[in-house]
Amino acid sequence: MQAGKPSRTALRVAIRRAAHRIADPPPVLDDPIALRLIGPGHENDLERAMHPVGRDFRAFMAVRSRFAEDHLAQAIAAGVHQYIILGAGLDTFAYRNPSPHLSVFEVDFPATQQWKRSLLADAQIPIPTNLTFAPLDFEHKTLAESLRESGVDFAAPAYFSWLGVVPYLTLDAFRATLATVAKLPPGSGLTFDYGFLPDSLSPPRRAIFDRLAARVAAAGEPFQLFFTPQQVDTELRNRGFHRIEQADHEALNALYFHNRADGLKLSPVGIGMLATAWI
Repeated sequence: MQAGKPSRTALRVAIRRAAHRIADPPPVLDDPIALRLIGPGHENDLERAMHPVGRDFRAFMAVRSRFAEDHLAQAIAAGVHQYIILGAGLDTFAYRNPSPHLSVFEVDFPATQQWKRSLLADAQIPIPTNLTFAPLDFEHKTLAESLRESGVDFAAPAYFSWLGVVPYLTLDAFRATLATVAKLPPGSGLTFDYGFLPDSLSPPRRAIFDRLAARVAAAGEPFQLFFTPQQVDTELRNRGFHRIEQADHEALNALYFHNRADGLKLSPVGIGMLATAWI
């Protein structure tokens, strides 16, 4: 992330969610907002994202949001009324939110939020009354300070979505975020994704990782943090989390891609995992 500039990777992710809905019916994540939000001028990017060679990647972009939203639904059923999206980028849940009693907080850099708000205005997508933008400049305040200033109730449980963020963090920032989430009451939880240690990848996986790493580095947002599943489990347990669930491509295929007529599924050469845990 370059200071003062919106996230370029956020746009790429939204394009792939839009491409998934068009190219892979029925979509794993039915997101009718993404295409409207990215707006005109990205037709070539959308066409490239719809190419068969990109099926696996766009499927992962969709399924990680579906995974988070399914766990959010569990939290809501248990009485949670706060949903906090860390590194929201062009996430569209708040504009598809079926629960009028759920307060949604989008946390991101001020420049990215300003850009998103301009895209929303251009697309004539109204900002819901139960959505709060929580700008966070790490140079001037902590995550906890930003959340409190934005109206998050630390005396009530909340669910956190933290997608497409962890690989760009330092280890200290990762741990500080977990510590902030752990301050909330029992019943709180989070979903996040992370990348495997590059040296642990098989040659086909490493080749995919190297190409992706080069692209995000060229966009000014290099990868810098990786884990093994065992390390993630330890990090979470050390901060008081339990009911830890980690989902690789096999688990996600069983949950979301079983018996699809088009054969869409995540390939075994994926380079990351999804994790969810509860306080």
